[in-house]
Amino acid sequence: MPRFAANLSMMYTEHDFLDRFAAASADGFEAVEYLFPYPYDATELRRRLDDHGLRQVLFNAPPGAWESGERGLAALPGREAELRSGIDRALEYAAELGCPRVHVMAGLVGPAGATPAEPAEPVEAAEHRDTYLANLAWAAERAAAAGVDILIEPINGRDMPGYFLNRQSEAHTVVREVAAPNLKVQLDLYHCQIVEGDLTTTLRRDLPTGRVGHLQIAGVPDRHEPDRGELNIRHLFGVIDDLGFDGWIGCEYIPRAGTSEGLGWRHDYRGDNT
Repeated sequence: MPRFAANLSMMYTEHDFLDRFAAASADGFEAVEYLFPYPYDATELRRRLDDHGLRQVLFNAPPGAWESGERGLAALPGREAELRSGIDRALEYAAELGCPRVHVMAGLVGPAGATPAEPAEPVEAAEHRDTYLANLAWAAERAAAAGVDILIEPINGRDMPGYFLNRQSEAHTVVREVAAPNLKVQLDLYHCQIVEGDLTTTLRRDLPTGRVGHLQIAGVPDRHEPDRGELNIRHLFGVIDDLGFDGWIGCEYIPRAGTSEGLGWRHDYRGDNT
């Protein structure tokens, strides 16, 4: 049966961030993920996990100037030193939190992906890709020594125009080319449905490869509860179950009207009241 992790960046926002751990545990979640731990002391986050019997299963490496619109650095030439410093910082948090996965964002490179500091000269697509591959190889080697997987995630261009990585096939090609056993794909069914659809075939094709390290879900098109909108989430959970995926499914969605009140989809799927 799929295992669900509450995404504390999007869920339980009716509570202060540090209080969201208790709220997730009270609703029966055994694991959490979120965007960034860095505003908080790692020992305090660890205490919240331990106090509420939770596992940390994912967070993101530092993405550059997030508040100014940056969405990662891995595919941005000239930002290698900042990327590497960020990976080291992420691995320090991963060690303290016992987190086995870190998502490394690629960055904005397209016309709609203006960054705070545009390069003086246009950068060719091949240079972005070469930079991406080199940075991921370095990050994966660094993370392997700590027993951590590095994840990359295709993101749809509607929500994040100009993002470097959009399609599942592109992500799997990158993973094969880097050829690091701890570099894997983060398959968000919300993004995948918007970009290319055909989710059942995608799951059946990609999960058995072992290259998918984490799944995420949300309703399409509005990113609310996964049973709201065009996805047949019960069918998809059944496919994931049939394929024997033993990882976590991150609930990265925006509750429509209260997090706890919107968890009926999980109760319905499990057939219980946990």
